[in-house]
Amino acid sequence: MGRVTERRRVIRIRDGAVSTRPDTLVAEEPLEIRLNGKPLAITMRTPGDDFALAAGFLVSEGVLGAAEELQNILYCAGATEDGVNTYNVVDVKTAPGVVIPDLTLERNVYTTSSCGLCGKASLDAVRTTARWQLDTAPDTPVRIEPATLSALPDRLRSAQRVFERTGGLHAAALFTTEGELLDVREDVGRHNAVDKIVGRALQQGRLPLSSAVLMVSGRASFELAQKAVMAGIPVLAAVSAPSSLAVDLAQETGLTLVGFLRGTSMNVYAGEHRLTLDATATTG
Repeated sequence: MGRVTERRRVIRIRDGAVSTRPDTLVAEEPLEIRLNGKPLAITMRTPGDDFALAAGFLVSEGVLGAAEELQNILYCAGATEDGVNTYNVVDVKTAPGVVIPDLTLERNVYTTSSCGLCGKASLDAVRTTARWQLDTAPDTPVRIEPATLSALPDRLRSAQRVFERTGGLHAAALFTTEGELLDVREDVGRHNAVDKIVGRALQQGRLPLSSAVLMVSGRASFELAQKAVMAGIPVLAAVSAPSSLAVDLAQETGLTLVGFLRGTSMNVYAGEHRLTLDATATTG
């Protein structure tokens, strides 16, 4: 649709010199997600991959978990009073027989990181709706070298095509445990970028992502940790800090959570059994 970026006039001041020029900005528009014709949620997003975003959102909500549970996703015609399709409303239709959970309580509990509800309720909501249990055994086959993790931020950054033009997008990427890039999505919202990644995997019949590493460009909030768990992703790495509730969720579910991944430095907050750490490492 060509709506990922927009041009705006800007006054530029450099060392006291004033000039005007056009600037490229990342587009931000609302997307209403409907489920079987009924309004469910509105998110501010960068247009593009809207169907994947909606599908990934419904994975995190516990509605979808397999491609065959999704019948189709369509833009809603006549989204405005004058009948013009804005491409800002999508309707997700589930396949016949798919049981829709009660989303009212779940959405109040854990889809907004600032909802203010208690942490225990948030953790319980994820635990009761997650379809896949992450392998928490010490001998889990998912193993990753710290050196491989160290290389992921640069690989993610080099794959951010729109960020190069705007400087205003978050990104999420899936990697193998050997560091091979599987997919990358960008969005003005970090949670939307993850939904686009997960939604594409759902559409391609690749859930659960039980051998993948999810790398995000910002912080690791509870919401992002929840989305990783709901997609069956065993490793979440972020360039910035995690929240306390994200760490609690990781420890409870067996998610490997890595924060402050910068250069050769990182903090491992949970799930260290998946990292090939030096056996002589000391604790302090």
